[in-house]
Amino acid sequence: MNIVILDGYAANPGDLSWDRFKTLGDLTVYPRSRREEVVERAHDAEIILTNKVSIDDELMGKLPKLRYIGVLATGYNIIDTQAARKRGIVVTNIPAYSTMSVAQMVFAHILNITNHVAHYADATRKGIWSSKPDFCYWDTPLPELAGKTLGIVGLGHIGTAVAKIGHSFGMYISAYTRKNSQDLPEWIQKTTMDGLFAVSDILTLHCPLTHETREIVCQKTLSRMKKGAIVINTGRGPLVNEADVAAALRSGHLAAYGADVMTEEPPKSDNPLIGEPHAFITPHVAWATLEARSRLMDIALGNVRAFLNREPKNVVD
Repeated sequence: MNIVILDGYAANPGDLSWDRFKTLGDLTVYPRSRREEVVERAHDAEIILTNKVSIDDELMGKLPKLRYIGVLATGYNIIDTQAARKRGIVVTNIPAYSTMSVAQMVFAHILNITNHVAHYADATRKGIWSSKPDFCYWDTPLPELAGKTLGIVGLGHIGTAVAKIGHSFGMYISAYTRKNSQDLPEWIQKTTMDGLFAVSDILTLHCPLTHETREIVCQKTLSRMKKGAIVINTGRGPLVNEADVAAALRSGHLAAYGADVMTEEPPKSDNPLIGEPHAFITPHVAWATLEARSRLMDIALGNVRAFLNREPKNVVD
């Protein structure tokens, strides 16, 4: 069995090992691959693992031995699943491996924005606190999360984990979800999308990227939000219109935007959010804790084994 990993560096930059995959077949690992390199590198592959290298119908047609594509992530929009199904190629993903890591990043952004952790650490480093006459020093508002409304778009694994953490902070939790109200804890208030934008002090996005959810945060929906609200995006970059968010930050209507994802990754240097002082962008690292990446590789290995045993799991369609 010929196994090719097209872009293994992100999941494993060297602190983990691919060796267990060698027990399943002849393994070749590339740190990164460009589209034009895929056919040459994977021409004889029966199994391909990919994180962000897209595999469409054209490429599948040039990979005659391909029988399995394992996506090293939860999202699988990089694969033409219809073409794979027509060709009898199994496609799997890695569900729920990074739930707590991403939820942790959501609150890393929320706490940095509300408590201004980076700002005060930098000020102290510059000697500003040392120059003050009092035992304490602050020059920003310092809001308390308790009593604020946390609005959540999507109550999957991550959205639910975020809701539980917010509830533990004493926040009111509102959510837009397909789940029935009776199936939710009593402390989660189900609401409409319009209602969610209207009531949220902090809005956090945890829905898949679809035609309906693309740019759900835009000038129109931002205008419905309270002045001084905060938006957090650890889901998918295109869930927001980045130019509209930047404009809302410049006007002061939106207090802050915290994101771990961008519409284009890496972003261009002229992206309107890059220079915004109230936009806090981390480079798509919420998923990248050692623990989460270890789980990812464990699940990926299990997916390949299950496929070879003719009992595939985590199959996407």
